[in-house]
Amino acid sequence: MDIRGSLQKLSLALPEPPKPGGNYMPVNCVGNIAYVAIQLPKHNGEDLYIGRLGVELTTEQGYLAAQLVALNILSQVHHAVGFEKVLAINHYDGYYQAADEWMGAPRVFDGASDLFVNVLGEQGRHSRAIFGVERLPRNYAVGITATFTLRAN
Repeated sequence: MDIRGSLQKLSLALPEPPKPGGNYMPVNCVGNIAYVAIQLPKHNGEDLYIGRLGVELTTEQGYLAAQLVALNILSQVHHAVGFEKVLAINHYDGYYQAADEWMGAPRVFDGASDLFVNVLGEQGRHSRAIFGVERLPRNYAVGITATFTLRAN
């Protein structure tokens, strides 16, 4: 699996891995599983996609926000363990804040799912869960946590 090559073919580049917002590790490896702490739509230190979906942001903007979050997840994994150790993504949990009547969450999180499949190929297929929340840190529209299986040493 050539993750860097896949990103390049999609005209995408990994952002700098965001720094944690508290006392925790952005990636915690236990055995051959990498647990990625919540990632948010930041790009090289800049806060993006702020507000509620269906109010300040459209569903399409939410798709782009989830795609950026997926890039941040890949950046964290690359920084922590290196792409050569990645066997596959297992699962992710997507969190969003939105207007009460807004119903576009599956489309928004396809932004992350599409990126994982397009970059990782078959190893990018995953399960996911999506949760609407009252508020995310700094009023971000979306956030994602993820787990990856790593190759044995």
